[in-house]
Amino acid sequence: MDDILETVKEKLPQLRGLNAVVAFDCGDDGHIVIDATGDEPEISDDDPSDADCILKIKKANLEKLIAGKLDPMLAFTMGKLKIKGSMGVAAKLSSILD
Repeated sequence: MDDILETVKEKLPQLRGLNAVVAFDCGDDGHIVIDATGDEPEISDDDPSDADCILKIKKANLEKLIAGKLDPMLAFTMGKLKIKGSMGVAAKLSSILD
């Protein structure tokens, strides 16, 4: 997850204005929680269950998603990405990362 974490850190400035807490849950591989509620988005150690939007995805698919090799809508449609919580936040996150 360390390589994914580094890539996420590079993309944090793009998440300004999201105004939400988002969690990427990769099951046994771990999770990443991003708190984008303040002026500067940051990686958080918070419990992922408290996030406004939880994206359940396998680690390999998350790597592809962050690298731009997997379309978020296609991943959702194919069942590779499951969303718990705010669909609005998920849609906004998708448009920011595109």
